[in-house]
Amino acid sequence: MPFHPFEMERVMSKHEKEVEHNLSESGVHPLTLSELLDMAPGTLEELLHTEIGYAHANGIPELRENIARIYDSATPENVLVTIGAAEANFNAVQALLEPGDEVVIMLPSYLQVWGIAKNRGCAVKTFHLREDLNWAPDLAELESVTTKDTKLIAVCNPNNPTGRILTEVEMDQIVAVAAKVGAWILADEVYRGANRVSDEENPSFYGRYERVIAVNSMSKAYGLPGLRIGWAVGMVAAIDDIWARHEYTTISAALLSSKLAALALSPGIRPQLLRRTREFIRSGYATLERWLRDHGDTFHLHPPDAAAIAFVRYDIPLGSTEFAERLRREKSVLIVPGDHFGLDRFVRISFGLPEDYLVLALDRIHDLILQLKGGSQWSPRPQPVQRS
Repeated sequence: MPFHPFEMERVMSKHEKEVEHNLSESGVHPLTLSELLDMAPGTLEELLHTEIGYAHANGIPELRENIARIYDSATPENVLVTIGAAEANFNAVQALLEPGDEVVIMLPSYLQVWGIAKNRGCAVKTFHLREDLNWAPDLAELESVTTKDTKLIAVCNPNNPTGRILTEVEMDQIVAVAAKVGAWILADEVYRGANRVSDEENPSFYGRYERVIAVNSMSKAYGLPGLRIGWAVGMVAAIDDIWARHEYTTISAALLSSKLAALALSPGIRPQLLRRTREFIRSGYATLERWLRDHGDTFHLHPPDAAAIAFVRYDIPLGSTEFAERLRREKSVLIVPGDHFGLDRFVRISFGLPEDYLVLALDRIHDLILQLKGGSQWSPRPQPVQRS
């Protein structure tokens, strides 16, 4: 069985640290350690006396308690701490699916679960968010591709790359489709709380249906990707099955990272981090929106509800991978081509960044656009939306 590499992460792994301007990340600008510790005076002394041993394999109690508070009716026993959301997704698929099982995956989306399922030997189907409906899910398509053999439906909410937040009606309809055939829902919710249009936190799939695994991490909504702390929340038996796979992969998260994550998710500090994230998102989006508007009909965007990313359709006579590669080589700016989400003539641009850094990066993209427009091949024309 051929191995399917994670194409987007391969490119980012190779190039994100070498470019001068990285607009490929999907979280906001990270905090410094001092910024986090300043929110809780006296914590540094406690950390300095921490013995650097193993943490609890399933997550230190304080961290699991703080995670459980985020979900209605959850207890620490419903929580498994992992190395980022990436490990949570990987081990959830290993626990819930066998080779040959049928999986239905939302597109466009972060394609990790798609690749894990393919490499597991599963039969992968897709349903789509529709650009012509402001990235609303095609629920009729979901129902048509879901069968009695479907074992899992994977969703990303708020969505990566579009930033679309599912309405509660849409969430309930997805649950109804899953419940009809007894399928699991694997809900990637790493942008939950990173809202652009509201201070209200969008709801989780957890608690809406028994067969839900909700995945989240410290990386996106909290601005702490370097902690490499994620988690899965679900019914106890399922979490125990994922935990058993966790013992084969990473055993436990780092103790210092776990303590810092517990601090960040404490009731007094978590709201401050979400407020900081929303400030970066709203300020950065205003900058990006002005820049897009200045380019007339070159770009089209349905404004994201959440997350520090914009999924932008463009009218330039280059495929998205070639456009992103030229931008990297010629201007030292990294963005994510729409090809990595199954849609050409789109790019994903990060904007949750300091103003001066973002403006300089956008200026370099502008320079490449001017070069392309000056070429004889430039002939603006509407491009059909493509779906995989």
